[in-house]
Amino acid sequence: MGRLRELLDARLYPRCGDNWDDELFRAQILPHLTPQSHVLDLGAGAGIVRQMNFRHFAARMCGVDPDERVTENPFLDEGVVGRGEAIPYPDETFDVVFADNVLEHLAEPEDVFAEVARVLKPGGRFLLKTANRWHYVPIIARLTPHWFHEWTGRLRGRREADTFPTRYLANTPGRIGRLAAEAGLTVRMVETWEGRPEYLRFSALTYLCGWFYERLVNLIPGLWRFRVLLTAELQKPAAEPETKHDLVPGVRHAA
Repeated sequence: MGRLRELLDARLYPRCGDNWDDELFRAQILPHLTPQSHVLDLGAGAGIVRQMNFRHFAARMCGVDPDERVTENPFLDEGVVGRGEAIPYPDETFDVVFADNVLEHLAEPEDVFAEVARVLKPGGRFLLKTANRWHYVPIIARLTPHWFHEWTGRLRGRREADTFPTRYLANTPGRIGRLAAEAGLTVRMVETWEGRPEYLRFSALTYLCGWFYERLVNLIPGLWRFRVLLTAELQKPAAEPETKHDLVPGVRHAA
């Protein structure tokens, strides 16, 4: 199948490389980074996704993950073991927080969004990429046990240690909007995407089925909600500028 897959890739997706979704997300993150930015990679892990390496684009790159390998993540200036429900940084520390394939694993997304809002500076951005709950891959994932996820991950070259349980509690545009509102964040953008059918490239028949699905959900406007990927940009409101008043307290002034 290897040779046939290469031929189908070249024919059907000539401009699509491996990790196309992470390349897309990287392109959305970069415009928000400056040499002065303090950035948090929420769910940074061991640093296995090279597209999430931004060390040369920001003043400080930090990462948080329950996986102890985060302390050795080569993409970070500082990796800390911790959870999104209790981010181990002070209030208003970061200009940008991003989360790549994290939301689908959250058991308490409300707490995570609140924590992100807390550690963001006023005007700061929360950028996220996650699977869409109503795509066929998450639907199958919700109906199958974790060992099946590990097996399919191995077929795609992913180690079992890097395959984590999924819950999909924050994985629709509407749910992201509600979580953002509860945390005091403004939704700047939510988009859905469908690209090369990565999970169906193990045979010619499944590949072609995935290609047909991709064509449908991209060509028919009403099917946008069934695309595989969600990306979003949320913003913490900027601090209101202080105004100086020349009125003396306790003194009534004429109009």
